[in-house]
Amino acid sequence: MQYTVVLVKDSSSSWFTAEVPALPGCVSQGRTKAEALENVKDAISGYLASLKKHPEEKFMKSKVEIEAVIL
Repeated sequence: MQYTVVLVKDSSSSWFTAEVPALPGCVSQGRTKAEALENVKDAISGYLASLKKHPEEKFMKSKVEIEAVIL
């Protein structure tokens, strides 16, 4: 599956936060973009494994559409 990940750089610490809008509460971070993306892959895997073990239909049925805006 493919998920959209939103990356935000913290201006005070220079860390990156990675959030998956389609999976509420699925968030990770890293010192670099690459590290944040690798870490969020693990978070997604754990999130999906948890959903299989404890299904919550409201998350499984929802679809999220996101448009990217570049300034």
